[in-house]
Amino acid sequence: MPQDPTMERLLTFLQRSPTPWHATANMARRLERAGYRRLDETQAWTLSPGDRVYVTRNDSSLIALQLPAGKLEALRMIGAHTDSPGLRLKPNAAQSSRDWLQLGVEVYGGALLAPWFDRDLGLAGRVHVRRADGRTQGVLINIDRAIATIPNLAIHLDREANNGRALNAQTQMAPVLWQGGTETGFESLLNRWLYEQHDLEDVEVLAFELCLYDMQGASCVGINGELIASARLDNLLSCFCGVEALINADGSQGALLVANDHEEVGSASASGAQGPFLGDVLRRVNAHCGEAGEEGFARLIQASRLISCDNAHALHPNFPDKHDAGHGPRINGGPVIKVNANQRYATTSETAALFRELCREAGVPVQTFVSRADMACGSTIGPLTATELGVPTLDVGVSQWAMHSIRETAGSHDIDYLIRALTTFVDRRVLT
Repeated sequence: MPQDPTMERLLTFLQRSPTPWHATANMARRLERAGYRRLDETQAWTLSPGDRVYVTRNDSSLIALQLPAGKLEALRMIGAHTDSPGLRLKPNAAQSSRDWLQLGVEVYGGALLAPWFDRDLGLAGRVHVRRADGRTQGVLINIDRAIATIPNLAIHLDREANNGRALNAQTQMAPVLWQGGTETGFESLLNRWLYEQHDLEDVEVLAFELCLYDMQGASCVGINGELIASARLDNLLSCFCGVEALINADGSQGALLVANDHEEVGSASASGAQGPFLGDVLRRVNAHCGEAGEEGFARLIQASRLISCDNAHALHPNFPDKHDAGHGPRINGGPVIKVNANQRYATTSETAALFRELCREAGVPVQTFVSRADMACGSTIGPLTATELGVPTLDVGVSQWAMHSIRETAGSHDIDYLIRALTTFVDRRVLT
């Protein structure tokens, strides 16, 4: 384990956040230790200048807000997302085949499937139960030991495996869990885990959202620890850096972190970037601390800026032809400004110029990524949030390899670079 406290916090956060619900809970705990107060969307809010508050939705999305000492006139906003591609259990997950209890799965998001084979898999997520007294309750569980695996087919039985075998998520990706186990056996396992982790007895499982995850821990890799290897770097790195920037800030300016769920599946949900979560919170906050009414809200949005943080594709030494020759970001080369003429990223020349100035002030190197003209470009919460709110927006991110794999790789120095740039943004008095 590295001695740097920030890196230790990051690796612990990655290890303890196997699902969006766990990531949100861990961010909330970190914010509370730093003096942030939890708000409830169903209750009336009381806000005062200088307050530090946060609110969650669906237990998987979070907004944290630092109010200025004076009137709220502008916000320095940081955006990220809590979800990552992977395998999620179907509601009737248990299935038996050839003396093995297996789990039926759905692919969540654009997961790279091949690396999921032959891994030690744990299970985590959210479970809703009915207690003996009739009350319903939602709890988080994390079975942080190897309880399942997806075995590969031997090369002897598929001589073409190394020539690009297609994978069928329905028939070839079901993890094996228990030899001789029955479908009712999985129900008994869930009840046992609920008792072990929450002391819940005599409960009926009503519904669950459970994810498989790789048990290999987050670690630093390389002769000098230049790399971070872990699951879910996309996009828990940005969530972590955003929280660190808010906590490191001097508190003089209005600042906000939004970490949405469901980015990997399009963001169209009540807690996603295409939904009303951020707009709902901003309107309530503006009514308390800003200039009231739609006129005041519009002025607040146009005076604010949003930095959407989502990882970028680093130049791969084995596949250099996959990048535009002039726009191949280097690992540990600093934050990456992401540009797309077709608005897959929300960056404009104005917002790019602002970020370059922030990096100059922070003493941080900065890079630019543009996809090859003959390759499709992904997207982020940036364009969606800009469309929903109208806030001037920039897309940036830490560069990484193996995006959407079960284990991804990024640069250890880039974490400090991004935190410093975001902290400078949060503290900056003038946003233009």
